Amino acid sequence: MHVRVRLDSQLRALLAHEAGTKSGVDPEDLHQMRVTIRRLRAAVNADGAGLGDAASPLQLELKWLGNALGPVRDLDVQLDRLRTEAAGFDDNERAAVERLLSGLMDERRAARRRMLAAMRTKRYGELLTSLAAATASKPTSAGPPVADGKTPAVISVIYKPYRKLFKAVEALGEDPPDGQLHALRIKGKRLRYAAELVGAAGKEPVKQLIKATKAFQEVLGEHQDAAVAEETIRRLLEGHDDAEVIFVAGRLVEREHARRLAYRAQWRDKWDAVAALAPEFNHKSAA
Repeated sequence: MHVRVRLDSQLRALLAHEAGTKSGVDPEDLHQMRVTIRRLRAAVNADGAGLGDAASPLQLELKWLGNALGPVRDLDVQLDRLRTEAAGFDDNERAAVERLLSGLMDERRAARRRMLAAMRTKRYGELLTSLAAATASKPTSAGPPVADGKTPAVISVIYKPYRKLFKAVEALGEDPPDGQLHALRIKGKRLRYAAELVGAAGKEPVKQLIKATKAFQEVLGEHQDAAVAEETIRRLLEGHDDAEVIFVAGRLVEREHARRLAYRAQWRDKWDAVAALAPEFNHKSAA
């Protein structure tokens, strides 16, 4: 029943951050609501969840909601990042940064309108009802059997995302493109949320896995944020003939490029800490 406990706690978290996400007063509410959606998807997708025919529709609807919230959160991250980078600039330069970011603000307003429209739909209400029903439902099966003295949760929930991440890393070249590193980050998140789903049942090895995967994910996240920021600045600069805007954009691009390279140099060391746990989670007996 650990899946239903997780569904219940995350549904409560979703509802707790709903009002704040709609008001927009604190961007952290939107951030936490988006994270909650990912954790709900991990719980629904877990082997042994016993949700039967309800699982696939729930996944689709949670993905829809995540896609509705995602663009606003991504733009919040970009705006905050670039303003933080410009905090040490002089007044005229910061004003030029704001002129550069005006297009991004327009994009955020449009994305927020779409998000709020989605949260006012009957579809959103039906998703909440379906989640509540899944939380209260009885498992359709008893789940996978215990093997090698480990809990079913450790065997079934962690094994698949671990193997997918492990294989993805093995398939990379020496200097993978940014897009492939971003894909690794997503797989790392799925593994982390799966490990969180196991919770206390996994004991020390799972705690180590959560810690190592979080560090791996954070380095790749910083790399991705820098890559996106660099690309965004170049895009916003198109058509600008304002000399001050061009100057500050150049400074920002230089900083983001350097940061991207610095984090790119770190990710394999972080991966080694995850890979060191392979004997615990990456074994054929769990297949």
